[in-house]
Amino acid sequence: MLNSSLSRVASRSARRVAGFTLIEAMLVLGLLGLLLAMGLPMWKSHRDRALQRQAAQEISAMSAVITQYRLDNQGAPASLADVGMAGRLDPWKRAYVYYNLETGKTSQARKNRSLTPINSDFDLYSLGPDGDSQRPLTATVSQDDVIRANNGRFIGIAADFAD
Repeated sequence: MLNSSLSRVASRSARRVAGFTLIEAMLVLGLLGLLLAMGLPMWKSHRDRALQRQAAQEISAMSAVITQYRLDNQGAPASLADVGMAGRLDPWKRAYVYYNLETGKTSQARKNRSLTPINSDFDLYSLGPDGDSQRPLTATVSQDDVIRANNGRFIGIAADFAD
């Protein structure tokens, strides 16, 4: 009899040690949720910066091709199709925007805070993560655009451009 009582107590203790209680499971889930809440914004910020760098590199490469075309043909191409880049998409899956400013389309030119064009040859830019833009770089929706400015001497985020 004493032996069977001891074995019942031992088997109950073994069951308690083997599993998690509801409180322990809730604590683990709460801790995971807290870590996720802290880590997700940092990951998103890192991902956005990586996509912006990728767009800047692509704009730089496209700018070099367009500049070579200008040298070979004494003028900028009318469109990206003329240099074999029609339909080229930025990292956010939107088409790059190109304007040939040498043909007199300065009304379409991107402008700095004093509303003067940021390029004199051509504009080439990505609409950025939000997919929205206005010609002045000072507009809130234009701040995240990845732009080419000063005739290619600056390629980066519009918010970082100091005219």
